[in-house]
Amino acid sequence: MSRREDGMKVRRRVLGDAHVDRAEAVKTDFDTPFQDLITEGAWGTVWASDAISLRERSMLTLALLAATGNFAEIPMHIRATARTGATQTDVMEAFQHVAIYAGVPRANRAIQIAKETYAEMADD
Repeated sequence: MSRREDGMKVRRRVLGDAHVDRAEAVKTDFDTPFQDLITEGAWGTVWASDAISLRERSMLTLALLAATGNFAEIPMHIRATARTGATQTDVMEAFQHVAIYAGVPRANRAIQIAKETYAEMADD
């Protein structure tokens, strides 16, 4: 299987078919190179590795997003926890690490986003 095929398989497993189908439907010639990059690099290499579990990878990703202030990606990865096995307790543990090692304001914002996203997920 190619890195792209592995990437699409893992991407669908983690994010769900509906999310990936929506992203693929709006893909253009302009952003196709970027979509290929993340499908092969992020999903086909990093996420496809079996060195750590999807649960652990999910926690790491959320912590890194929060620590670097990339808040726009947090809802997508909170939703993915339903498929990766990362619990709300796991996510809170990751964000507490962010608070200590990267700053309370970033962790606080990430927690707010997570709470909003979990509430939306409960309503669905």
